[in-house]
Amino acid sequence: MKIYFASDQHFGAPNSEESFLRELKFIAWLDEVKKDADVIFLLGDLFDFWFEYKTVVPKGFIRVLGKLAEIRDSGILIYFFVGNHDLWMDDYFQKELNIPVYHDNKEFVFNGKIFLIGHGDGKGPGDKGYKRMKKVFTNPFSKWLFRWLHPDIGVRLAQYLSVKNKLISGAEDVKFLGEENEWLVQYAKRKLEYKHYDYFIFGHRHLPMIVNVGKNSKYANLGDWIGYFTYGVFDGEIFELKEYNKS
Repeated sequence: MKIYFASDQHFGAPNSEESFLRELKFIAWLDEVKKDADVIFLLGDLFDFWFEYKTVVPKGFIRVLGKLAEIRDSGILIYFFVGNHDLWMDDYFQKELNIPVYHDNKEFVFNGKIFLIGHGDGKGPGDKGYKRMKKVFTNPFSKWLFRWLHPDIGVRLAQYLSVKNKLISGAEDVKFLGEENEWLVQYAKRKLEYKHYDYFIFGHRHLPMIVNVGKNSKYANLGDWIGYFTYGVFDGEIFELKEYNKS
């Protein structure tokens, strides 16, 4: 058994040229892991911005989408969790790629180990500004209003804000803040008060880490594919973080 996890690629940022190089590296990683993968989890922010109009999706990323389609067609399961940048994802992945899309955490059991998996945005204490903003962005009326913008205007505006505005982009000081100040660590500990989980696997934080949060329970953040190029792998017994350092 090999289960792979990756998050926060932010393709499209900061510009198409730099993004393209990272896309090629991610595709090379997908080509490697497909050799022994049973399941691949993508934990959100695959794109720096994504919005599904009724008949239009953002231009680009064809190599990434094609590779995901190829892997899924081969029989390997892929699960996608929306992040704060691609939270307006609807049914495109499901219909075109046969990849389920989840908008919140979901529990999985592999080889007797219980995983709670999600992007991680808006979880735990704090981050109140983002939580309020997310309610506005996910409101059906807000989505309806945005759809009235021509895609050439709407997509360009959203991409600009996503790159320039730290509040929207989720850019953070990528330093470990200590267990008491890491919101997802606190979130995992609170969840353990009600149920045991062996692993909490999240993205969003952009900082690769594994933290013991309880007896036989670990929280892992996958890092990103911007500066760290890190991913997670579960071999049926243990979960590890690894770095993909091939160019």
